[in-house]
Amino acid sequence: LQYGIVLDAGSSHTAMFIYKWPADKENDTGVVSEHSMCDVEGPGISSYSSNPLAAGTSLVHCLNQALRDVPKEKHVGTPLYLGATAGMRLLNIADPQVSDAVLRAVAAMLKTYPFDFRGAKILSGEEEGVFGWVTANYLLENFIKRGWLGEWIQPQKKTLGAMDFGGASTQITFETRDMIENPRNEVMLKLYGQAYKVYTQSFLCYGRDQVLKRLLSKLLQDKSYQETVSHPCWPMGYNKSLLLSSIYDSPCTEKERPSLALNTTVTLVGTGNGNLCALHISKLFDFTNCSFSHCSFDGVFQPKVSGNFIAFSAFFYTVDFIQSVMGRPVHLPSDLKDAAETICATSWSELLLKAPKLEKRLPDYCAVSTFVYFLTTKGYSFNNHSFPNIAFQKKAGETSIGWALGYMLNLTNMIPAEKPSSHKSILYNYWVILILLFVVTTLTTLMTAICLLQHSKSSII
Repeated sequence: LQYGIVLDAGSSHTAMFIYKWPADKENDTGVVSEHSMCDVEGPGISSYSSNPLAAGTSLVHCLNQALRDVPKEKHVGTPLYLGATAGMRLLNIADPQVSDAVLRAVAAMLKTYPFDFRGAKILSGEEEGVFGWVTANYLLENFIKRGWLGEWIQPQKKTLGAMDFGGASTQITFETRDMIENPRNEVMLKLYGQAYKVYTQSFLCYGRDQVLKRLLSKLLQDKSYQETVSHPCWPMGYNKSLLLSSIYDSPCTEKERPSLALNTTVTLVGTGNGNLCALHISKLFDFTNCSFSHCSFDGVFQPKVSGNFIAFSAFFYTVDFIQSVMGRPVHLPSDLKDAAETICATSWSELLLKAPKLEKRLPDYCAVSTFVYFLTTKGYSFNNHSFPNIAFQKKAGETSIGWALGYMLNLTNMIPAEKPSSHKSILYNYWVILILLFVVTTLTTLMTAICLLQHSKSSII
């Protein structure tokens, strides 16, 4: 077996994935699987802006796990990558020197381990979207697969679209036959000899955590930064005091920063008003300006969604909460809308009874469910016909869906551009021998049976 390690340095936390594959089949599709994973304790590396060295130290526990999970004799040949996403993209906008310092600290720590470290970088939103799309379709064998005789088969099924919802950004990526009017949204890929025209778009500041900060900012602005402000998306019975600095510490909210001192405290009181919550969430999008034939929101071109989609990360966790905690099905947009309204109308004490282990995130499920409804229906234009084509999943088989696997497959050249050679493989030859043996054995058995039958007849006569 061969191994590879990818650290997914997201905005809210870092996860380490260790992949494995048979060394003699590394250009086969679907053979790479997740060997193990580790969640790094603490926040994402972008949170260590005031102490970059601590970003590197935070990874030690998971890197030590990697030393145990990857056989010692394989350490030196195991590629190790770190990819940072929207949290670091925001830090790079706010202070490029600090983001460089964090990446240097992380790289210095990774270099102290015996793996084949191949770099720490910030991914663009488009890379994040495309690699997530590659991961999902690779795992589901939508590009190419081995036939039972060892031959390569081009599946007669379409690729899946991919939707990712992180802490600081959200991505949508899908194959389309429509004209992509904005060249920034078009990616041409050639995988296993097949060409794919892919639309991809990443929306910075539309990840879960940044959406919640932007919502808080809008609510405070609406009430002229009074000491106590009602929060329609928080449940009745829940209130919290916040420093303004915790809301305006991001490029996503800095344009709305008030002239008040950032150490000012404001208290927000939950009122559980679903309709008012939806009104404020809708204001986070701009559905009015569009210079193309069709836009999603904020003037961004998007062709019509088509085919099946897989929605992972916070999409999965939000819908899973609706289904498993609230006991509500999500098949149509109206199901999502109704479920969001139900969550909003549920009191804090009731929510705590339903899901005590989720206390930290519980106050925000009303807002996040409402946001997912607006994003998918008003933003991406999924309707009663297309919405049922979205599968909310976090894994395909035993492997997590996200950009990390696609990133490693790309950097290790494990998905060739050209279709693999169609010459007969060893596997094919084995099958031919087995089939011939089966035929010979069957014929021999039949001949023996006929001879015995004739012999028994002659004995009776």
